[in-house]
Amino acid sequence: MNTTNPKTTHTIGIDVGSGAVKTTLFRNQGDKHEWLAKSCERIRRRDPMTLAREGYESVLAQAGLPADAIDYVATTGEGENVKFATGHFYSMTTHARGGVFLDPQARAVVDIGALNGRAISIDGRGKVLSYKMTSQCASGSGQFLENIARYLGVAVEEIGTLSCTSKDPEKVSSICAVLAETDVINMVSRAIPTPDILKGIHLSMASRVVKLLKVTGVKEGVALLTGGLALDSGLLAAIQEEMTNEKVKVTARSHPDSIYAGAIGAALWGAYRHARLSELEPALAA
Repeated sequence: MNTTNPKTTHTIGIDVGSGAVKTTLFRNQGDKHEWLAKSCERIRRRDPMTLAREGYESVLAQAGLPADAIDYVATTGEGENVKFATGHFYSMTTHARGGVFLDPQARAVVDIGALNGRAISIDGRGKVLSYKMTSQCASGSGQFLENIARYLGVAVEEIGTLSCTSKDPEKVSSICAVLAETDVINMVSRAIPTPDILKGIHLSMASRVVKLLKVTGVKEGVALLTGGLALDSGLLAAIQEEMTNEKVKVTARSHPDSIYAGAIGAALWGAYRHARLSELEPALAA
């Protein structure tokens, strides 16, 4: 392989999550990666495989590229069954690689999706060093928070802003989503203000996130939030507050494109795998 003038390739990453399908398209040349297009579609009872195809076609149209210009289509998350994909990557590795692309200073990724959350310790290249996940029933997921918002009559987009106005948060103690929802119902009956309920939920979620980071060995540096709740300003503030309370010298932050971390990582790992396979072709043909 000519490392002085590496071949230009185009790769697509498709992250099929529990709540949304995210797609990215990159132009790659060696270690240089240019993000050309992106697409995000909430599933909302629609077929994820159909949305994967639509996302694929959308990023092609945005970039003005034909399908035969794509060298590798990589899936992650629950995308193993995307029939037109070239290969599939484990979501932990894609979120790690995508996290470093979005924030080169990140040494941890906190991925909080629709059904669960996890903390991933990474190095400067996006290699996974260790990780820890929440249990499947934990009340620390996007779906749980969305259910609570619906019960409280609050739009999902308003959750973060309302939480940040809380004066006296009412913390939810249970780690079980069903019992936590019962706690919230009791809070409403006691006339606890909505912002205090939301901030209490955020603090409970933040407490679990900080515990996960501790278990993975992350003690300093930057932790980047990814996944569906990455742009929840109330959750981000609660995590940083909990870091301070627990004397953990980690800065939690997000990125406007945090939700695409998995799809970004898939596209970049796809570029890497394609390059390695291209290097092997002459030897295999001999």
